[in-house]
Amino acid sequence: MSLLLRRNSSQLRLLQRLGAATTAEVRRFVSRDSDNDSNNVTAAQSSTTTVNTAGTTAGNKLQSTKRLNNLSAVADTDIKKSVFISQSHDIFTNLALEDWLYKNFDFGNHHVLLLWANDPCVVIGRHQNPFTEANVSRLMERGITLARRNSGGGAVYHDRGNLNCTFFTPRERYNRKYNLNIVTRALFREWAIKSEINERDDIVIKIKKISGTAAKLGRPNAYHHCTILASANKLHLGESLVKEPANYISRATASVPSPIRNLVDVNRNVNVPQLLSAVGYEYLRTAAMALEDGGSTQLMKQRGFQLVNPTERWFPGIEELRASYSSWDWVIGKTPKFSVEKELELKGDNSGMKLKLSVDVEAGLMSKIAIQLPQSDQMVPVVTPLQGKAYNEQNLNGIIDALKMVSTSNVQQAMNGSI
Repeated sequence: MSLLLRRNSSQLRLLQRLGAATTAEVRRFVSRDSDNDSNNVTAAQSSTTTVNTAGTTAGNKLQSTKRLNNLSAVADTDIKKSVFISQSHDIFTNLALEDWLYKNFDFGNHHVLLLWANDPCVVIGRHQNPFTEANVSRLMERGITLARRNSGGGAVYHDRGNLNCTFFTPRERYNRKYNLNIVTRALFREWAIKSEINERDDIVIKIKKISGTAAKLGRPNAYHHCTILASANKLHLGESLVKEPANYISRATASVPSPIRNLVDVNRNVNVPQLLSAVGYEYLRTAAMALEDGGSTQLMKQRGFQLVNPTERWFPGIEELRASYSSWDWVIGKTPKFSVEKELELKGDNSGMKLKLSVDVEAGLMSKIAIQLPQSDQMVPVVTPLQGKAYNEQNLNGIIDALKMVSTSNVQQAMNGSI
């Protein structure tokens, strides 16, 4: 036990610094590592242990009921609030920080708003296909990072002119409308900007979108995050979210295109530091579970703004989370199975011949490559060393360029032999 406490000492110092190191949270951090250390013991005992599934289910329901009762017993005035401001502008680090808080923090008596901004990147939802949302090769050429978050929703472009807000609460207190109203009220209080929340839970100004939204609902915690466009580079935004011209056949969640607007287009005095301050203060001065403005009295009861440094020293285990979020297996390999079709024309002596290339992609790898012959439904496998390799626009174009070297007479012979 003393070893476990030493391993978690930096976490406990962080919690104490934030005024949130309760006995329950200490037990939670210790038990998390204790579970990992006892895996071998559990495995050794499994052959002689009978699992009572019904009893376990009943126990889980009882535990859930107790938790719900405990949360319900907490008065609004007893819930403290903090605004955490990430000191990192790296998308993978900030996604890891968000995930770390979601997995490790106890929000029962302490709600948190995390504010963060990133260097240029495109962030897709957990269930999206990056190749139907962006031109991945062009992003790489321009030094714009591609990332996949752990929540649903559509693809978004981030840069330093875009503020990200993540609202953390227990699952039972998740309230997306409350969070979005914090943002709209902050805009009106600071700059008299009138904005609305539409049926898709986007924040809009005269139909044009300034904020998109997504969420992660788990147990015991949940979070809702949204973007706020202050002064983002709209040229890069538009160019980044244009896919390679091809026919993609995919069941992945597709983004819904919307016209966008920067807040500086509405009021040229808007800037990200002031926006961060305005949203943070609006959050702190509002009651925890109702949109009631408590003013300076409510503000003084909160734990205020906290600059957080998302490093291993502050958040043990965050480097492993970052490595996972930045890995090819997560960003590309997590893509749902899809197919891509593209037409190409072979030049002959007398006339051209049009073929259709079809590539099946599974776990980010090209599993099946074939061409459809003219005037036929037959698919002829393409022999290429790129089969089994990662799918990207560059490899797709490499296959097309190789096929263009094939003569129409060879294809005609193949057709004659197959008919």
